[in-house]
Amino acid sequence: MMQPFSFEVVARQGSARAGIFHTPHGDVLTPVFAPVGTQATVKAVTPAQLEEIGASLVLANTYHLFLRPGADQVAELGGLHTFMGWEHPILTDSGGFQVFSLTGIRKVDEDGVTFKSHIDGSVQRLTPEVSIAVQEKLGADVIMAFDECAPPYERAYVEKAMERTHRWAERCLRAKTRQDQALFGIVQGGVFPDLRRYSAEYIASLGFPGNAIGGLSVGETKAEMYAMIEEVNAVLPEDKPRYLMGVGTPEDLLNGVERGIDIFDCVLPTRLARHQSAMTFAGRLNLMNASHARSSQPIDLNCTCYTCRHFSRAYLRHLIVAREMLAATLLSIHNLHTLLQLMRLARQAIMDGCYVEFCAKFLSGYQLGDFTEAI
Repeated sequence: MMQPFSFEVVARQGSARAGIFHTPHGDVLTPVFAPVGTQATVKAVTPAQLEEIGASLVLANTYHLFLRPGADQVAELGGLHTFMGWEHPILTDSGGFQVFSLTGIRKVDEDGVTFKSHIDGSVQRLTPEVSIAVQEKLGADVIMAFDECAPPYERAYVEKAMERTHRWAERCLRAKTRQDQALFGIVQGGVFPDLRRYSAEYIASLGFPGNAIGGLSVGETKAEMYAMIEEVNAVLPEDKPRYLMGVGTPEDLLNGVERGIDIFDCVLPTRLARHQSAMTFAGRLNLMNASHARSSQPIDLNCTCYTCRHFSRAYLRHLIVAREMLAATLLSIHNLHTLLQLMRLARQAIMDGCYVEFCAKFLSGYQLGDFTEAI
């Protein structure tokens, strides 16, 4: 019988690789960016629109769905794929990052975490076993081990959280019962190379079908993040997908791919869309700038997304000023298309053996921060 999950690398250039991640709900071509659907919906975008822009994998959030509407209700309604009308692969995070961001209203112990719901203040409890049970009820293709995400620079705390993450990873493996879900382990260790290497070795030794890198893009510098990716990927097995959690700027995606990352996710493209910003291959465009008020050109003359094929900057700015909901939808479509297209081009460059040149050319023409010039 064919295994429900497998990963194959089809091309390499240096550490960058193009692969295929086979799942029960379809193949995911890597490197890939996964739009985030926190509440079982990618904000302002329908599943049909996600399909049109070429999304192959989406992420849903265990913490939020655990609190509302509850995993039992999702399971009763057929699981996440049926519930949210998405027939393609889904990944759920463990809830760990959200719980540990609730500073002041959560308490960590060896067994798990007690916290107050941000919705109604009720006391809730998540343990590795509960996180796995919830994710099994939700029914995503890829599920994550419950981990503890620590502030990156506090070594004593980082080391303690890393060791606890390792113990929790073993408990997650023991708790898992479904064969149609792939459980990924998570590497922690802050910005400390020795801890990152140790964590990667330990997590790799547990034999997960895929591995994630957590605790990055949480306040450290980009140079530190890239260095930690290199440390971890030098240790993680070559024949399994590598997932960098919560990273989504174009420069970080390309630098991550160059260092061996296969899967990314981030709320950034839809969040920027709700704050009047468009992501382009030249940088971010702030559509509230007055210079766009009478501009008849699209966000990006070279973009083939629905938004750029049909609407001008002037119209988008009008929607924003008028506080029309359509603004968030059109900008989300464009921003997600931009990152998905970037990953498609990166994959093709690896296949063609020219990724280093592709990456250098892109980054040389990419401007950090907002700009107003025509593209």
